[in-house]
Amino acid sequence: AAGRLFNLAKVNLESKGWDETHFGKMGSYYINRTFFFDVHPPLGKMLIGLAGYLSGYDGTFPFQKPGDRYEQHNYVGMRGFCAFLGSCLVPFAYLTVLELSKSLPAALLTAFILIFDTGCITLSQYILLDPILMFFLMGAVLSMVKCNSCADRPFSASWWFWLSLTGVSLAGAMGVKFVGLFVVLLVGLNTIYDLWDLLGNLSLSLVTFGKHLLARVLCLIVLPLALYMAMFAVHFAVLNRSGPGDGFFSSAFQSQLIGNNLHNVSVPEHLAYGSVVTMKNLRMAGGYLHSHWHLYPEGIGARQQQVTAYLHKDLNNLWIIKKHDSDTDLSDPSNAVEFVKHGDIIRLEHKETSRNLHSHQHEAPLTRKHFQVTGYGINGTGDSNDFWRIEVVGRKSGDLIKVLRSQVRLTHVATGCILGSSGKTLPKWGWEQVEVTCTPYLKETPNSLWNFEDHINPKLPNISLDVLKPSFAEILLESHMVMIRLSRVVLRAGGQITLGWLLHYLPFFMMGRVLYFHHYFPAMLFSSMLTGITWDALLKFCAGFLSPSTTARKVYGGGFLALILLILYSFYLFHPLSYGMIGPMASNPSSPMAGLRWMDSWEF
Repeated sequence: AAGRLFNLAKVNLESKGWDETHFGKMGSYYINRTFFFDVHPPLGKMLIGLAGYLSGYDGTFPFQKPGDRYEQHNYVGMRGFCAFLGSCLVPFAYLTVLELSKSLPAALLTAFILIFDTGCITLSQYILLDPILMFFLMGAVLSMVKCNSCADRPFSASWWFWLSLTGVSLAGAMGVKFVGLFVVLLVGLNTIYDLWDLLGNLSLSLVTFGKHLLARVLCLIVLPLALYMAMFAVHFAVLNRSGPGDGFFSSAFQSQLIGNNLHNVSVPEHLAYGSVVTMKNLRMAGGYLHSHWHLYPEGIGARQQQVTAYLHKDLNNLWIIKKHDSDTDLSDPSNAVEFVKHGDIIRLEHKETSRNLHSHQHEAPLTRKHFQVTGYGINGTGDSNDFWRIEVVGRKSGDLIKVLRSQVRLTHVATGCILGSSGKTLPKWGWEQVEVTCTPYLKETPNSLWNFEDHINPKLPNISLDVLKPSFAEILLESHMVMIRLSRVVLRAGGQITLGWLLHYLPFFMMGRVLYFHHYFPAMLFSSMLTGITWDALLKFCAGFLSPSTTARKVYGGGFLALILLILYSFYLFHPLSYGMIGPMASNPSSPMAGLRWMDSWEF
């Protein structure tokens, strides 16, 4: 099986799928030490990159689209590695069934089913995460079964070996994809059953039971967690160069990446009045608070200067922090430095246009029930709607505000709303930048949190951003928050829709009575909605890796258009089923419906 899969991996130069293009590119990123972001944990991609590196691949193939020829690039090592792990599923399954059933025919049948399964062969011959995930998943199941077979020899060398290998395999499965949680649940339930059985053994002392419990905690909880964190430590150590994943992470994290514009930069540590700053929104791929001379068009709130979020560095991202009740020039060297503190009421003056950050009860351009945010005033002179209370998450009154590290929110004093980015793209009159609003809903989300990135104040001493670098624990937490945040649309909306589908599908699935066509339609409605949610989340994820924004929009729009055209074409082919068929009967080879009988079980 291994030899056949390896030979398959060497052929079909033009048969790469989308996923191989995706994960092959990530293998190249590891070889080139270029930082990227993916929704899956890093182990699978790291192993693909390592296989390529050890087999002589130099990481230069662009992996732009499926079907591109590899030419002289040495891709075989990466495909061969996945093929080898895929072929290991056969002996793993064989040994597991043999251990459980003690039946050689049952084990051989299982092995033959997998050897001749076209799905397993297809998944295993390309550069994919699936064979790596299944390798660790089946490894965990085999190790668990082997450990159970050693129950009559607890604390023996073989018992410790299989228990530890179970923990290692769990870490591997979780380190490739979060789908590995299901095998963690399986092993967890098995462990609970074992411990319950041991607790009911009256001949076993509590001390011995405590040893069993401690052994399982060490091997099945502590060891997997340690290995899982070690994977991320290696991941962050290897990927130390700026790349396409920078924008998903905080400014403090980006400052550690070689080639990023924040790397090796020195800035004043604490904010002071008179400082010139940029503010970055903390939502995923959030932009910088931005303004320009252009006004909102007629009919869009007040006809005042636009305020947006912009994804790129620009002079129009610069703002001056001023006191709300004073026009004193705090940049004058003769004036004493006064630091900005948590709870202060401030005014933000746009450096290029000298207009203040302003809000009022006019409705925002795109987000209903949110207030419009504008630039207002002349040379810094405006009104009381320019005043904002600056607050740092988790701090108390009087605390200073740190560049990069402090997460702040700006509360509009007059209306009580909070400055935030909706994430929605403005029309062409807004230069297709991101909408900034003032939300009256006080729920704390990344959309309403900001950090200060650039900080210019000649009256303050500069410090290296290395002093502010996040710890490994903070980086690990941030990376998981980003992964969770990226899937939140599917987890929140999709989770509810999936529950609806289950509630309308499972009752009929379990019924013993005859079912008819209409019984599936309520579930089909939920399934259709789930398709829309998932497709949208997938396209947004793909578009997030692309720049400029016009390319990302084309990918996003093109993806929707492609699916819509596919649905329309399908409807065109099969519309006679709805509106009636013409010509010979469908069973006649000359019928226009004859070629549409794609499955033998179909009948027209």
